[in-house]
Amino acid sequence: MFNLDDLYTHPGHLIRRVHQIAVALFMAECGESGITPVQYACLKALKANPGVDATRLSALIAFDRSTIGNVLERLERKGLIQRFPSADDKRIKLLKLDPQGRLLLRRLEAAVARSQKRILAPLSAEQQRTLMKVLTQLVAANGEAVPSTSVSGPKQD
Repeated sequence: MFNLDDLYTHPGHLIRRVHQIAVALFMAECGESGITPVQYACLKALKANPGVDATRLSALIAFDRSTIGNVLERLERKGLIQRFPSADDKRIKLLKLDPQGRLLLRRLEAAVARSQKRILAPLSAEQQRTLMKVLTQLVAANGEAVPSTSVSGPKQD
């Protein structure tokens, strides 16, 4: 048997594990809704940016442009978003929340908040602030490693 101590000290491995945990906690709190974390991010971004196209949406949520279409198809089938042609270019489809999508976002607020709290719960308040600051710095500094998703989100002090 190989010693995995080296792997367990790699930041990439630990970040991947934290991501697994974050998804599991999100699904534990929100799973009954049938919404994944990426779908939730799409809905939140569309609420804040109605009329955006899929390319811009993928950048806003830092998600791969080549697979955002599949996510949007599922959201559309669920009746949570609408696609409509751009007035300027009929080839471009713009996106907006359906009333059902707005309602679902309101219903999920408390569950999403619980999932986010659960992720950070093992840490003290100071450690939580530090972790959020460090994660924000890592995303901002390394965002160009994934050029199609270079939007880094809000700045934190």
